[in-house]
Amino acid sequence: MGCAGSSQSKPDGLVKKIRKPKPWKHPQPITKTQLTQLRDEFWDTAPHYGGRKEIWDALRAAAEADLTLAQAIVDSAGVIVQSSDLTVCYDERGNCFMLYSIIYK
Repeated sequence: MGCAGSSQSKPDGLVKKIRKPKPWKHPQPITKTQLTQLRDEFWDTAPHYGGRKEIWDALRAAAEADLTLAQAIVDSAGVIVQSSDLTVCYDERGNCFMLYSIIYK
């Protein structure tokens, strides 16, 4: 219940719009294949450090999508974005998810 003026939506100040992170640079030149391998290794091992796999899957989908679709994925998965470039996120249970700019396509 609530008064006629109440709503379930979040105030504009609490919704954090996502953006692409700053470009990542490897200290040594690497090939596209090596970069793809590094990304795959990150996504394969990330769930072992905590948090639910479905949230990691949603974050991967968001990292590989354009910004509009990425925002929709994050919102629908219930991900709480602390850092607008998705480097620090939380799920509704309080699990922390740390991403690195290497994983963005």
